Amino acid sequence: MELSSFIKINPADTVIVCLKPFQKGEVIHVDGKCIEVKQDTPAGHKVLICDAAEGTNIIKYGYPIGHARKDLMAGEWVNENNLKTNLSGTLTYEYNPVEERLAIEKENRTFNGYVRNNGEVGIRNEIWIVPTVGCVNGIAEKLASMLKAETHLEGIDAIHAWHHNYGCSQLSGDHENTRKVLRDLVLHPNAGAVLVLGLGCENNQPEEFMKLLGEYDKTRIKLLVTQKVTGDELEEGMNILRELYNTAKNDKREVCSLSKLRVGLKCGGSDGFSGITANPLVGEFSDYLVAQGGTSVLTEVPEMFGAETILMNRCESFDLFNKTVALINNFKEYFLSHGEPVGENPSPGNKAGGISTLEDKALGCTQKCGRAPVSGVLEYGDRLEKNGLNLLSAPGNDLVAATALASAGCQIVLFTTGRGTPFGTFIPTMKISTNSTLFHNKPNWIDFNAGELVEGTPMKDLVTHFIDRIISIANGELTRNEINGYREISIFKNGVTL
Repeated sequence: MELSSFIKINPADTVIVCLKPFQKGEVIHVDGKCIEVKQDTPAGHKVLICDAAEGTNIIKYGYPIGHARKDLMAGEWVNENNLKTNLSGTLTYEYNPVEERLAIEKENRTFNGYVRNNGEVGIRNEIWIVPTVGCVNGIAEKLASMLKAETHLEGIDAIHAWHHNYGCSQLSGDHENTRKVLRDLVLHPNAGAVLVLGLGCENNQPEEFMKLLGEYDKTRIKLLVTQKVTGDELEEGMNILRELYNTAKNDKREVCSLSKLRVGLKCGGSDGFSGITANPLVGEFSDYLVAQGGTSVLTEVPEMFGAETILMNRCESFDLFNKTVALINNFKEYFLSHGEPVGENPSPGNKAGGISTLEDKALGCTQKCGRAPVSGVLEYGDRLEKNGLNLLSAPGNDLVAATALASAGCQIVLFTTGRGTPFGTFIPTMKISTNSTLFHNKPNWIDFNAGELVEGTPMKDLVTHFIDRIISIANGELTRNEINGYREISIFKNGVTL
């Protein structure tokens, strides 16, 4: 078979990745050896290129992705049935800082955004209704529909009510998580105006919630507590929304430096091509954006397990290293406190696509953040304070993690996928396919095809195209999730519901 039918990612690897299906009995030539494939092996999956005794680490991306469950022969299909994770509990880590200078020139590229009074920049100008409690979701949706019908979206990009289930019957950490994410929604620069809609008797008391906002623009953020309205709350709500609309509709885009762009990095429905095409492409963009003074944010903490030391050693300071250690070990303790193993992550779709262990997934997943140093570490619900590459505490769940990225202040999420998914969070959620088959089969879901990287397109050329496309979206081009109207939020929950 020709070399182009597989890839050996790192010289130290003991597996190759099939770029197209292999049939039993086919012979591959790698590292000067002829290896006969022992089983039919799908594209995106791994074939062992040297014998491995039971317990031997299997190497991919230059790192262990688990160990052999039994004696394996060169040519065997390596998958979840014969490969076992090395992950267990929490670990003690040492800080071995690695400094790598990014050879990326700073350019004077710009995008056209909405500059808010506090200096933050939005890439959309929308009117949002944010309930303090799920009890008023219906009123919020009704008000959004009424405003759309009345204004026909003239002068603004969209009107949304962000319904959720919380704001009451929660305790301690869950209650504060809800309050913080709702605060982040209200303050997000993609919103030109926000109506905070309360009931009045909820745990998340509306007036106290407004104090959580700190100093805010009272001409663009207003509160309505429905239990305090005598008569028709819809009429009162529309009066406030008309006032907000008349303010927001006059906003105009202005030229902004790329240093004002904040991008979330996320993957879901990953496959064996994720760590070869889409994630490295996003990593190249992340490094480019950081070099321009911008910001990228990596989350999905459980999908860092097995690759965490790479991130720890890129931390700019010992303090950030300690915060990253806490980020990892706290999430492992969360798993263990519920009696769940820390390595039980790859989904059925991941496994079908060629990802066999959490380490396999993590080493591909973390490529989305390129090679830039880590300049910030955020807890769940925190808002960005530092430019550069940040790490954010959130689970791997697609909607929860994407919502957390948006809540941190990202204006767009770059979402890589090998299996495909239609969803979007409350900011533009750009889907990047890992393979061309998905791109062609799901044009209604996918915005960009990274599969070209295994079809002859050089990385440098595709990165240029990718940068242009992201800037176009920042300038107002709609992503597929926006066109489809697939937009929602999900708030992380850990404890009891009263």
